[in-house]
Amino acid sequence: MTTVSRTFTVDAPPGTVVPYLADFGNAEQWDPGTESCTRNDSGPVAVGANWHNTSKIAGITTELTYTLEQLAQDRIVLVGRNDTATSTETIEITPSGAGSTITYTNDLEFKGAAKLAAPLGKVVFEKLGNDTEKQMTEVLNGLPR
Repeated sequence: MTTVSRTFTVDAPPGTVVPYLADFGNAEQWDPGTESCTRNDSGPVAVGANWHNTSKIAGITTELTYTLEQLAQDRIVLVGRNDTATSTETIEITPSGAGSTITYTNDLEFKGAAKLAAPLGKVVFEKLGNDTEKQMTEVLNGLPR
């Protein structure tokens, strides 16, 4: 399993950050690897909501179905699955002054022959973690409060 984690502070308070990040359709704005992310169902964003995500990482395009598996005022867990990988994105949000401290962790488990790419994937995903932290910080700092 490949794990990448970043902790950083943003200007937006948890009450703004949680609903924004829970709607994984917004990943197009904050995740540098996401090319498109479309909701598969309708209604309020709640546990069980799911999205079709197309990402391009290191020149490789992949499609996963992400499901919102946990949603609380301080924790979001989204799990993306396809035949070759499971990506678990855990986002913890705590108040920090007028803003929030975010801990973003992505656990990526490769399946089958894709396991052979795991060591190389760690290098790629560390860079992606840095890029995600930067882009997510910019986007969250720009949200209306």
